[in-house]
Amino acid sequence: MATSAGAAALDLPPRPIDPPSVVQLAADAIRSMILAGELRPGDRLVEERLTALFGISRPPLREALRLLQHEGLVVRAARRGAMVAPLSEQDVHEIVTLRHAYERLAIELGVPVLDPSRLERCREALQSMADAAHRDDRAALVEASFSFHLAVVALAGHRRLEEAYRSLYFQMRLCMALNTSIRTERYETLQDNVERHRRLLELIERADQEAVLAELQSHGDTTFLAQVQGQTTCPGKVG
Repeated sequence: MATSAGAAALDLPPRPIDPPSVVQLAADAIRSMILAGELRPGDRLVEERLTALFGISRPPLREALRLLQHEGLVVRAARRGAMVAPLSEQDVHEIVTLRHAYERLAIELGVPVLDPSRLERCREALQSMADAAHRDDRAALVEASFSFHLAVVALAGHRRLEEAYRSLYFQMRLCMALNTSIRTERYETLQDNVERHRRLLELIERADQEAVLAELQSHGDTTFLAQVQGQTTCPGKVG
């Protein structure tokens, strides 16, 4: 009698699925602290404090820091050890203005939206932002905010443009984390942040290209660049 594919699969050697490792959990926790603004660009990552905080030994912590170093969120400096990747005012200026140029080109190419299915990606990202704000999860909001802006860029249907935008991923996440941290400390709640992005999406859905471009211009980058003075780690110096 023929053996079914399902029954045959039962004869395969076991392939246990490991739970998340201590290294991955530690990396996730530190990443979340960075994106939530609890750890700022330039902050030292003192091993003694982190091992005590997480209740782990140094070897998995060091491996976790290496993972974050590969992501661009952590750097190592002589005599200072590991630290959150520093951002100078020039770094922030270059990242923010380049991001704005990419988004402006995407709007010029992609609005009005010819393929309505592309808007679903924007809506899903906005819902993720709203869920994060409801949980008061700033790190998740930063992640979802990047996904939203990437979805806006994808409206252009321009693969190389989207790839170029994505190449700024880790640098932009640091900027977004710093931006969200400054805003929520001074005048904007996480829910306000969501509503700003909701207004932008509504204008995109109305196919009003000029209004979308105007909203992008006042979306917060100019204010952020003014406010970031003194918040960065190497004012006026690229590093």
